[in-house]
Amino acid sequence: MAVKVINPGLLTSVQDLGRPGYFHLGIPTSGAMDSYAMRAANLLVGNDEGAAGLEAVFVGPKLEFTQDSVVAITGAEMPVRVDGQEHPGWSAIPVKAGQTLSFDYLKSGARIYIAIAGGIDVPVALGSRSTYPIGALGGFKGRAIAAGDELPVGKASKSVNGASVPENLRRKSAMPVELRIVPGLYDHRVTKSSLDRFFDEEWKVAPEADRMGYRFKGGTPLEFVEREQPFGAGSDPSNIVDSCYPYGSVQVPGGTEPIILHRDAVSGGGYFMIGTVISADMDLIGQLQPNTPSRFRRVTMEDAMQARHEEAARLDRLRAHLG
Repeated sequence: MAVKVINPGLLTSVQDLGRPGYFHLGIPTSGAMDSYAMRAANLLVGNDEGAAGLEAVFVGPKLEFTQDSVVAITGAEMPVRVDGQEHPGWSAIPVKAGQTLSFDYLKSGARIYIAIAGGIDVPVALGSRSTYPIGALGGFKGRAIAAGDELPVGKASKSVNGASVPENLRRKSAMPVELRIVPGLYDHRVTKSSLDRFFDEEWKVAPEADRMGYRFKGGTPLEFVEREQPFGAGSDPSNIVDSCYPYGSVQVPGGTEPIILHRDAVSGGGYFMIGTVISADMDLIGQLQPNTPSRFRRVTMEDAMQARHEEAARLDRLRAHLG
């Protein structure tokens, strides 16, 4: 079976849960920006959680099905239509051969996830089908999908009977959005008053927000502790001797606008890191639109581990609900 791409939307790519294990070689994890939504979509259509689906940002694609199938759309709120008839998100939707799947305008969030029973069956690259476009790796020919593409779909493993995800198992966020950060590895490079102000002020998501990272604007520039720059570091006070970047790390070039590194980010470089966003909040970042008001909250490693435990419990509840 193949799915024909009539219109690719703004930026739609094949993604799964990513390719961990190659970061030390400079190859990022890639995978779904909102992994919970990707897992939910796959479970709704009877796929393995790690099956490949489509991630679309801001504008959804228009797809034609060549055989009967089942689809599910999760993540952002974007009205779903099959041959023009509206269907609910976060639900298993049957489609017939010859029907088209399309979307209305985005209402909230940023990214939708489209799972098709059987999964997108593109070749595996370094253990994953995820698209890493900068490296032309994985996905459909190493790039975002385009009009005229025919996406291969695997054989469905089991039948699905009108499953849906209840509201209490869908991620909701209050405004302003709160992102929890464990300070370090280089927060000692700024003054204490400056660091405190960083966590007290409200920021907004900048237009420069993509799979590599999210930039934030609107806060007060950081004040650096004076020092003589070490050999190998750049001249800007935000520069350090090149270091590894953890997934979710927050760098602040020039001390002005924080950047949270995400799925397709580089694995190292010469900017200091003020902290790292906890794993439980990384999915949330992928659903933020430009100009979303945001705050950073300082937490401990113990807080981060507790939040990860709570996220795992929520995923377990989702699995139990969908059988």
